[in-house]
Amino acid sequence: MRAIPLFLLAGLLEIGGGYLVWLWLRERRPWLLGIAGLAALALYGVVPVLQAREHPFGRVYAAYGAVFILLSALWGWAVDLRPPDARDCIGIAICLAGALVMMWPRAVAAS
Repeated sequence: MRAIPLFLLAGLLEIGGGYLVWLWLRERRPWLLGIAGLAALALYGVVPVLQAREHPFGRVYAAYGAVFILLSALWGWAVDLRPPDARDCIGIAICLAGALVMMWPRAVAAS
């Protein structure tokens, strides 16, 4: 399934890019981090175009939202050292189940 690696790439670009901009503006780090973050965010905007044509824009973005939630929790655990608690994990599981339902292949309609 091509969607999963693309969702992971989008998440890395969005969360990583946002984090670099955060470091630049909030923690007064070098402006090159901000430029790198903005570039990553621009690339993030291109990744959904690479999804399979049978998935319309709205479905791709809605399903990606669940992956974003998972990756954000993992980022917080790895970078901020704040592991998700039980309610976080339940919420993530519910979101991922919803994304799976949305991205499940549809039957081809007879013409």
